[in-house]
Amino acid sequence: MSISPEIEKRLNLLQEKYDAMGQDMISYLDGLLHADFLTYWDYIHLDTLLSLQSPKTQFPDEEIFIMYHQITELYFKLSLHECKQIADSENLAIDFFTARVKRINRYFEALTNSFEIMVDGMEKEQFLQFRMSLLPASGFQSGQYRMIEIHATDFINLVAPDHRDELRNASVEEQFEQIYWKYGATELSTGKKTLTLNQFEKKYAKTFIELGKSVATTNFNNLLQQFKQKGENTRALEEQLRQLDINVNVNWPLSHYKSAVRYLHREPEEIKATGGTNWQKYLPPRFQKRIFYPSLWSAQEIAEWGKGWVDKVVSEL
Repeated sequence: MSISPEIEKRLNLLQEKYDAMGQDMISYLDGLLHADFLTYWDYIHLDTLLSLQSPKTQFPDEEIFIMYHQITELYFKLSLHECKQIADSENLAIDFFTARVKRINRYFEALTNSFEIMVDGMEKEQFLQFRMSLLPASGFQSGQYRMIEIHATDFINLVAPDHRDELRNASVEEQFEQIYWKYGATELSTGKKTLTLNQFEKKYAKTFIELGKSVATTNFNNLLQQFKQKGENTRALEEQLRQLDINVNVNWPLSHYKSAVRYLHREPEEIKATGGTNWQKYLPPRFQKRIFYPSLWSAQEIAEWGKGWVDKVVSEL
């Protein structure tokens, strides 16, 4: 059997590759000869993926609850994949930056558009029973979501509104003590930290602080200011960052708010099903004014942050 010029060319290139690494090409070709063909299910570890749902109760809808949260975390991982590309990029180009932020927007839009699975996709009676078997675990404890926030803006913008001015020049460690989400996991009656929050801080506090320091000059807001100082055209980037602000800080938390209202109402005995989180004050954006890019919004837009969406949701309930 004759060897075509195309095959000979590739064999020569392979020989050069393995010579450069001090490796024997023949050994690698032997390995290729004996290797099985790759299948779809092996490539994505499908059997393992489908085995990761382990309900704690006998209620059928708990499996929906588990799978949707797993899907959510995979989207967060996709978002962090883009965040890391931006932060690690040498000589970051504004087009590359803009394209990656646009990807993150797509991920969050897919999540928000799919949240009806949680709002209307489970029986309320089942949820309120199986959810009590999962305490104190809560979606509040998503570390990946907090990492996305840290990548997206200067750490000071994640501090609770009442403490931002006093901590503007403080260390990340000091700012972390007043980060906004801690106020969403305090006991309603005493104001003490819930077990949900204590668990979360024990696992992730060091990681969050270290990440905050490491992206001090490579978070999205800081990078935006750097491009502006260079005199580059930031219009397309600003458009994507504004959309990211809406997607992460308005649409996503308010999807949860709609779900909480649907399932939990306002009775104290039902509020416990969130793991003790103070969701009425934690989820609505108008209370926290959590905004990644304050310079991109007018004073009126900031004052009415999320208000129109909340009014719309409440009117539909």
